[in-house]
Amino acid sequence: MAMDAVTPQYYTTRPVLPYLPRHLLAPLPLFPLQPALHRIINTVVRKKPELFHRIGIHKNKRFLLDPLNMPFVLLLGPDPDQPFLRAYRRTDSIRFDARIAGTFLTLLDMIDGRLDGDALFFSRDLIVEGNTEAVVSLRNALDDMDGSIADDVVSVYGLPGKTFLALLRRIRRNTVIEQPDDAS
Repeated sequence: MAMDAVTPQYYTTRPVLPYLPRHLLAPLPLFPLQPALHRIINTVVRKKPELFHRIGIHKNKRFLLDPLNMPFVLLLGPDPDQPFLRAYRRTDSIRFDARIAGTFLTLLDMIDGRLDGDALFFSRDLIVEGNTEAVVSLRNALDDMDGSIADDVVSVYGLPGKTFLALLRRIRRNTVIEQPDDAS
């Protein structure tokens, strides 16, 4: 069986269910999401200021966080004096320095410190493009954090936020597929 040179097999054989939100949410407008993202970034700056200072010389870089199974991408500006996190349509032309892509739950687990970014990269569950030095700096800053950024963010939304995060974590646990050992 010949593989298409443009679309590698691992893209064509991906499970359908994790990518369902990308199609179901595509018609929804992004403007209701912007205030929530603004609140999220401000919460992280307030509760974890060391994260942004740890990024150092890369604080003015623009990171495109690309949840592949969502109809939007997120642009992160980690400057502690003027932080931003905004959603854009996939079709929008966006200037960025580095792109980090994976499923929404994979990115959440990486940000949450539950999964190792290096392991995700080498298993091809995470795609990194652009300024890799900036991405490594961001990853190191996340690795140095005490506690969970996700827990800090959802605490602002009270019980509904905590319930939603618990649901996402449960979904993630139930969708992780064990890989067979090659040694058998």
